[in-house]
Amino acid sequence: MATKDFTTTIVVDNMPADVFRAVTNPRGWWSEEIKGGTEKLNDEFDYHFNEVHKCKMRLIEVIPNKKVVWLVLDNYFEFTKDKDEWKGNNIVFEISPDGDKTELKFTQLGLVPDYECYDICHDAWSKYIKESLRNLITTGKGQPNPKEVGFNV
Repeated sequence: MATKDFTTTIVVDNMPADVFRAVTNPRGWWSEEIKGGTEKLNDEFDYHFNEVHKCKMRLIEVIPNKKVVWLVLDNYFEFTKDKDEWKGNNIVFEISPDGDKTELKFTQLGLVPDYECYDICHDAWSKYIKESLRNLITTGKGQPNPKEVGFNV
């Protein structure tokens, strides 16, 4: 049976260490509006996008050059009725050699088509992973959300 959790994969010419370094730098590909640690086991960080999306993440698994897992501790979407969407989800980055290339598999366990935010989140994650994170890995420059006037998490 196929999983319904959101997943997307990219393959790059870079080494696994380059991919790992980029994944653990979400300010470089997701948002400059991140406060807290993003690299080590048990680090916690807050993400903020306008007043539309706020969340708190904890790194619950960090295997250098192989895997990073974020646990969604708290989440708020301005546009959903169900205020528990994302809470308790794991966001998984799996890094593996693929010949002379490196594969990055991104999965949000629990982000399923039944979620109110699924379509928006599917499109957003696809863009962040396939464009911004890929560009950070391959060129050193991603396209994160820019820093806002103030951090209000």
